[in-house]
Formats: sequence, structure tokens, C-alpha cells
Amino acid sequence: MTFLAFHEDERKAQALAGHQRDGRAAIRPFMPDQHREFFALLPYLFLATLDGEGWPMASVLTGDKGFIQSPDPATLRIGALPAPDDPAASTFRAGAEIGTLGLDFTTRRRNRANGRLVAVDDGLTITVAQSFGNCPQYIQTRTPAPRVSAGAAAERLDRLDDAARAQIAAADTFFIASRSRACIGDGGLDMSHRGGRPGFVETKGDTLAIPDFRGNRFYNTLGNLLGDPRAGLIFIDFAAGDILQLQGRVTIDWHPQGSGPAGGERLWRVEIARAWRRRRAFPFAWTFGEYAPTTLATGTW
Repeated sequence: MTFLAFHEDERKAQALAGHQRDGRAAIRPFMPDQHREFFALLPYLFLATLDGEGWPMASVLTGDKGFIQSPDPATLRIGALPAPDDPAASTFRAGAEIGTLGLDFTTRRRNRANGRLVAVDDGLTITVAQSFGNCPQYIQTRTPAPRVSAGAAAERLDRLDDAARAQIAAADTFFIASRSRACIGDGGLDMSHRGGRPGFVETKGDTLAIPDFRGNRFYNTLGNLLGDPRAGLIFIDFAAGDILQLQGRVTIDWHPQGSGPAGGERLWRVEIARAWRRRRAFPFAWTFGEYAPTTLATGTW
């Protein structure tokens, strides 16, 4: 089995965290059949793209189950395009890098596939360069049922308002888009999940404080943020269907001294630079299941 090596900044992050690993991770340059079959079961897909200034942007596409297909181990075909009011819509360009995260909230299963957009027509075609699975930690179970989205225009926020802070404070889940430095040969864009109990993300003004709980020790996201501190985040209000998309710069405290929620091994802060809110844009009604056991072992601010 051929696995890809950690890139330079991931190795630096591992050293800073005190969890140095050997040179390779369980990251393949293709999708195994079980990953290809998994993507085809999903009615939504979380994505990382780059805007015109090189900032990562986090977004989500939706469709009927089967709207994602894998015709071969190095290709994903997505039968959907972003909504015109999605602030990330213009970032979906042929030739651009892209990161994807498939996550099934009903089973806590998740897989990532990163690569390049090779065609944008009535859908998206991605050539996959990296594929790997993630553990089910910090994923809360939920069961979706389709509902009609509102189709309201996106609101550009000059800063986080009270409604945005309340949505973040109530969240037990969010997603982060990050990118490696351009000189990193085996890097690219990445989309990742973070979870915790409601209140695990603190807001002070336009700054988010986020504990980094124990994970797979790969440090893919934090490694990327060492090289390029710009990030895109997406928070979803699963009750209302509101989507909050953010961009900001990240600083990392590798060894916080007693600050932050229980279970946090590191602490990172995001200074928000741009924000958009799309009300009732996520076309699902959700029934909450249960918190992950790893989530219940952590604390809040």
C-alpha cells in the first residue's frame, strides 16, 4: 500500500504538539472502493476552495442521495453547483484546487478527498490526489429529512452581530477549510470537522477561541495553518437551516496554561475578517440523536 508523507508544516505541528510521528500517514493517492461507495450515499458534501485573494472558503453542496459518484478511484463527480448567492460560488473554477469532506451524521463516518477541479459544467468533476478516512470522534449523530430551503439572499456582515455570536455559541459542530503553503508539494486544500458540547467555541467581539481536543495526531489542519494562517469556517444552525460562512486569520497557542474548556490540548483563535449569513439555506430538517462519547468528556467555556 502506498501512503503519502506528511508535509513539512504538518511535521512541524506534530513537533510543537509533542506528538512526532513517522514520515507517512494513512493518506492514499486514490480512493479505495469503500470510500467511493460512501460518498455516493450522502445528500450533502462539505468543500474547501480558494477565493481570488487566496483565502480558503468553506461551503456545502446538497442534492439527492447519489448526486456524488466516483466513476474511477481517482475521480469524484458531483451533480450539483453552488447556489448563486453562496459567497463561495465564484471560487468553483476549472483547474482550481479543492478539498472535500463527506460526513454521515447518522453513523459518524467521515472521509476526505482532496484534489483539483478539472471541469465545471452542470456539476463538478474532481481529480483526487489525496484520500483518507477519519475517526468518529466529536461527531454528534443527527438524522436528516429533506425540506425546502428559503432561497433568501446572502447577508454580508461587516462584523459578527448578536445573531451570529448566538449561533456560534450554540454550535456543537463546525467545519474549517485550510490550505498548505504553495511550496508544499504534497499539500493543497483541506476540509475538516470540529465538534464539542454547545459553548465549546467562545466569541469575544470578532474573535473566536477554539480548543483543540485530542484527535488523530496527524495535525493536517494545524500544520496548514502554520504555513498559511488564513482559514474559512462554516457553522450550520441545524434547527433553522441557517448557514454562517466566515474567513479569518488563526493564531495557535500550543501550550495554554489552564485556559479553555476541559480536554483542550491546544487553543487557537480566529480573528474574523469576513462573514456571510444565508438564512434557511441548508435544505434539511434534523432530528438530534446523541453526543459522541468523546464530546461528553470535554468541557465548555
